[in-house]
Amino acid sequence: MAGVYFVTGIDTDIGKTFCTGLMAAWLAEHGRSVITSKLVQTGCVGISEDILAHRQIMGIDPLAEDRDGRTCSYVFKKPCSPHLAAAQEGVVMDLDLISENIDQLARSYQTVLVEGAGGLCAPVTREVSSLDYVLAHKLPLLVVTSSRLGSLHHSLCLLEVLQQRGGTLAGMIYNRYGEVDREIGNDSRQLIAESMKKYGFSAPLVDIVADAGIGQVDFSAIF
Repeated sequence: MAGVYFVTGIDTDIGKTFCTGLMAAWLAEHGRSVITSKLVQTGCVGISEDILAHRQIMGIDPLAEDRDGRTCSYVFKKPCSPHLAAAQEGVVMDLDLISENIDQLARSYQTVLVEGAGGLCAPVTREVSSLDYVLAHKLPLLVVTSSRLGSLHHSLCLLEVLQQRGGTLAGMIYNRYGEVDREIGNDSRQLIAESMKKYGFSAPLVDIVADAGIGQVDFSAIF
């Protein structure tokens, strides 16, 4: 899947959707044809609410690919893990269909940003996690972390698992939105950067500050 990146996070509600939309907007501003996708969406009906958030951040209307379901193959009503949400609706997800839709997008756009659901090791089906899917398709990862309490632990665990499983880290985004203690935030960022090197990753670590918008964050180190 050339040109496809998988956007994941160290936890749920870490800022994946905002960061995905911001990166897409930055790429478009720099002349790249880009589209976002969602691996699977829970907690809504119709067009994926995360896809709609991406479009709002990008400053564009929903696309034809959003309306026909190519940017999100499965949308479930129950706000929970995809495997349970699908079971509640009697749906067996076809991961090959998801991959086919992503492949179609990659043939039309230079860059496809696929936002995951929950954290990297969260299950998509009972048998397959997001990490399993990423490794099977050799997708480079963009990982959103943060400066909030607990993020340091989750970040270091993710890096260790990623090293052990042989994943490709294309970049980490340090989301400082809502930061309450600058000293803690700075120290956590430094330790994450040191740990990236410790586990053999040379990917960039990009900061997102509070109220960041298009033009305020430089993603050139990643793209």
